[in-house]
Amino acid sequence: MKAKTFTASSVDEALKAINEAIKVDFKPTLAMVFISIKQNNHAICEALDKEGIAVFGSTTSGEFIDGHIGDGSIAIMLLELDRSTFKIAFHETGSLTTKDIAKHIGEEGKASFIKPAFIVASGGIATDGEVIVAGIEEAVGAEVTIFGGMAGDDLNLTETFVFSNGKLSNNALVAIIFNEDKIAIKGMATNGWKPVGNTRVVTKSKGNLVYTIDDEPALDVVIKYMGVTIDLDSKKDVVVNIGAYFPLQLDRDDAPPVMRTIMLVNKEDRSLICAGNVPQGSKLRFSLPPDFDVIDHVVEECNDLKNVGSREADALLIFSCVSRHLSFGEMAGEEINRIKKVWDVPLIGFFSYGEIGRSIKGKHEFHNNTCCIVVLKEN
Repeated sequence: MKAKTFTASSVDEALKAINEAIKVDFKPTLAMVFISIKQNNHAICEALDKEGIAVFGSTTSGEFIDGHIGDGSIAIMLLELDRSTFKIAFHETGSLTTKDIAKHIGEEGKASFIKPAFIVASGGIATDGEVIVAGIEEAVGAEVTIFGGMAGDDLNLTETFVFSNGKLSNNALVAIIFNEDKIAIKGMATNGWKPVGNTRVVTKSKGNLVYTIDDEPALDVVIKYMGVTIDLDSKKDVVVNIGAYFPLQLDRDDAPPVMRTIMLVNKEDRSLICAGNVPQGSKLRFSLPPDFDVIDHVVEECNDLKNVGSREADALLIFSCVSRHLSFGEMAGEEINRIKKVWDVPLIGFFSYGEIGRSIKGKHEFHNNTCCIVVLKEN
């Protein structure tokens, strides 16, 4: 597998880079395209389609290659690999549920390869990442490999899209289905956040809505114990000032904590709206704002992953929560650079509204405030 990456600040610049890349001894068959909502994804897809290159695409809230983080830009990875080793699946929900179309993608993978693995992206602000995992697992089995991210829209929190060759939707899933017998897919979900304070209990919740914590209004608990003083009038205020800096850690007995980002608040009933389910009865703790120790922890886990079976790689893919970018600031580029150095191969990724992956000691599930690292290697 050969991989090349580049970023562009405009469509014209991206098209020029694509043309330059395929002039040399390089015949890409697959493109990962991560693009700002401000850019024309149709023009990029059309150019790649004319070259016979399959497209896996998502809008973002920041896109990057290596340690270069774009703002309103385009990031592309071109991959040269045998067409028989992968396929692209694109399904809109329509009258179906997200779980239904995730199951269809799983069934498509199972029909295509004995051992399919899935890299998936989802459009739609309200899409529940947990049902994507559940749908694919229902079709293929619990041991299937699944990694992915929820599309972004530059933190407008209005409308997000996924796309492929000639297809675009804000209510769809797009997936690369790999033949894992030919393309090894290894990865992990890691976050490095440190818990702070006492363990608390979610005493009333429904889905991703948290009404009370320790029988107190959930928003009041956050304001009281985290010292939040800003007037949270806009959706972006909540993500930037609460979700990014004070994510919730849900403790589990059989796995590492899973993170939940507070995306919105309801001032009337004082509830929290999280980017993922928070079951009633969950034990939770708040988190400290990040420092370099968080990055050290992530890099340490990357080295562990490399040492247990991913020593070699052809390319790296990262789905990193937009909240990490907000809270890390310039350290976000440091984290990406240090992850790249572990394998020293081309890297691409984007800042997402939720991540799908497996922690080293856990199962595949939906995460927030997490960095999901995917290692690709042709066998």
